[in-house]
Amino acid sequence: MNPDLAKLQPYPFERLRQLLAGNTPPAALAHINLSIGEPKHATPKLIFDALTAALPTLASYPSTLGTDALRESIAAWLTRRYALPPIDPAMQVMPVAGSREALFAFAQTVVDRTQPARVVIPNPFYQIYEGAALLAGAAPLFLPCTPENGFRMDFGSVDAATWSRVQLVYVCSPGNPHGRVMTLEEWRDLFALADRHGFIIASDECYSEIYFDEASAPLGGLQAASLLGRSGFEGLVAFGSLSKRSNAPGLRSGFVAGDAQVLKSFLLYRTYHGTALSPVVQAASVAAWRDEAHVIENRRKYAAKFRQATPIVQQVLQTEMPDAAFYLWARTPIDDADFARRLHAQFNVTVLPGSFLSRTRDGFNPGAGFVRIALVAEEAEVMEAARRIAEFGRSL
Repeated sequence: MNPDLAKLQPYPFERLRQLLAGNTPPAALAHINLSIGEPKHATPKLIFDALTAALPTLASYPSTLGTDALRESIAAWLTRRYALPPIDPAMQVMPVAGSREALFAFAQTVVDRTQPARVVIPNPFYQIYEGAALLAGAAPLFLPCTPENGFRMDFGSVDAATWSRVQLVYVCSPGNPHGRVMTLEEWRDLFALADRHGFIIASDECYSEIYFDEASAPLGGLQAASLLGRSGFEGLVAFGSLSKRSNAPGLRSGFVAGDAQVLKSFLLYRTYHGTALSPVVQAASVAAWRDEAHVIENRRKYAAKFRQATPIVQQVLQTEMPDAAFYLWARTPIDDADFARRLHAQFNVTVLPGSFLSRTRDGFNPGAGFVRIALVAEEAEVMEAARRIAEFGRSL
C-alpha cells in the first residue's frame, strides 16, 4: 500500500459521525442537518431537460478535453462574469468532474516529488487540499485564518527559505468556512511571491456565485490577474463548479481555467487519470453555464435566509454575515465539539465543529471554539434550526 495513506486524517464528517454516535435526539424534533455544504435548493429544470435530450450521446466515449460547446460556454461565462478579455477555450479552459477531484488531481500534476516540496494551505480549510498535498509527496504548510487577522492568509509570515520550497499554494475565495473574499492587494502580493519563488496558485472558487448583493460580485483570481496585467494568467489556475452555483452537486461538473502551459500538463495527467465527463453531463453543463436566471434566484433565496437567520443565531453566538458562500462561522461559548454534540442530542440539529476543519500547529487550532453552520436547507427548515440553536445557546 502507498505509505502516504497513513498520513491522512479521518474526514470531518467521519469524525462528526463518531462524535454523535451515542446521542438519542428528541423524536419529536425532526432532524435538521446544517453540517455539510450540500445545496438543498431544487436543481433547475433546464439541467434535467438537457440531460434527457442528450441521452443518445451515451453511445460515445467522451474526450478528456470535453466538447467544444462546453469549453466555449465556460469561457463565455468567465468573460461575462469577470469582465475578462476573450479566453481561449481550446487552451485556457478544461472541464472537470467537479472541483473536488480536480483540486486533488492538480497537486499530483504540479508537485515535483523529487524535491522537498511544501504546499501552502489556509487553516481552517477544505480537507482535500491536505490529502492532495500528502499523496503528492509534499508537506502541508498551514497559514491560520482567524478573526484577529481578518481571515487572511498571512503570506508575510513565511520566510524566504520556506517559500523557496513551496511548489503549490491553495487559496479559497470566497473562503470555506468564513466566507471572506480576497482583495486585489492580496492577489498582488501573492502573484509577486509566485513570480519570485516559482510556485503555482490553485484558486478554489466553488462558492463564487453565492453572494448577497447583485451589484457586488466577489473578485475572482482570473479577474485579479487581468486587472494586474497578467493577461496569460501566469502561474494561476482557477477552479469553478456547478454544484453550488446551480444546485447540482450530483452532476459532478466543474472547470479549471488559467495558465495554458499549466493546463497542458494537467490535461496530460487527466488523460491517464481517466476522468472525462459523461457526454450527457457535458450537455447539461452547457445549458447551466449559459443561463443566469436560475443563479440569480438561487442567490435571492440564500440572501433571504441569511438576513433572517443570522440575527437569531447572533442572540447566542458571535457571528457575522460572510462576504459570500453559504456558511455562518460562529464562535461557541463552550468547546466546539461539545457544543455540536449537545446541540444534536438536545435539539436534533447537526453543525460541524470548527476544530474538525483545522489542524493544530504550535499548540493552536484556529477552528477550535467555532462551528460551521451551512444554511443550505430550505428557508423554513433553516429558520427552525436557527430558533433551536438560539434556545440551546440560552441554556448554556
